[in-house]
Amino acid sequence: MDFDSKATTQTATVRKPLVLLRDTEALLRRPAIATLTPILPPKLSNTLQVASTLADESLEELAEIDLETISDIELQPVRIRVGLSCVGFSALMILVLLLYSNTLHPEMNQIQQVHQYWYQYIWFVCLGVTGMFVLGREAMRSQQFKVQKSLKP
Repeated sequence: MDFDSKATTQTATVRKPLVLLRDTEALLRRPAIATLTPILPPKLSNTLQVASTLADESLEELAEIDLETISDIELQPVRIRVGLSCVGFSALMILVLLLYSNTLHPEMNQIQQVHQYWYQYIWFVCLGVTGMFVLGREAMRSQQFKVQKSLKP
């Protein structure tokens, strides 16, 4: 009996994540467009095809981006915006939740309202805390970059 492995290992070509995203999205979108185009009114069908072509062009440009060339410093403004968005959305949704509960249940006091909607309240508070963590991390990271720059000759 020969127990030696005779399986050949073929090296798979490693595709970039954005190329994989482009190809996967196209494989899902194109059959859907082909199915919907004949049953839609002509004007809507043309609009759908134009949108599909625009998606192809946009995803092609996106696939050309090399993620390895993007530096950490270039991503800092985006991370700050994400953190601020989380904090802002959280604060807005807590206000909407309070307005909603005050409007629908004016007979309840604030503690009873929070007790009634505590799942939503906790979700929004956690989202805000997450945003604060992202902002705090970016604040500490910017100080770290300043220290590293000052140590370089």
